[in-house]
Amino acid sequence: MHEVSLVNSIFRSIELEFPKQDVERVRGIFMRVGLLSNVEPVLMQSAFAAVIETESAFRQATLHVEVLPILVHCAECDKTSLVENYKFVCACGKPSNNIVQGTELLIHKVEFALDDD
Repeated sequence: MHEVSLVNSIFRSIELEFPKQDVERVRGIFMRVGLLSNVEPVLMQSAFAAVIETESAFRQATLHVEVLPILVHCAECDKTSLVENYKFVCACGKPSNNIVQGTELLIHKVEFALDDD
């Protein structure tokens, strides 16, 4: 399950970005995950629950995963369309492989406890 590796990478990224005293105050990690990112949100939540058992700095944190749909931009009509059922076709009917959303795997936001919590 590569989600465990992803969770570990998320933790390492936060540890590199913030001082240790701030890392211990992390209460929420907000991810944006595109449908084409090859990440299953349910498996990501399960991996997160397993990993925080060994990562004491993140025991108070929760993971929030926002799934982003696939959007393509059409060069023919200059519009952006939602991809449904993995059919990469613009609303005008032309095929498009210009993906503008759906491949993301981003830490969107990190929430911290207040100093008096």
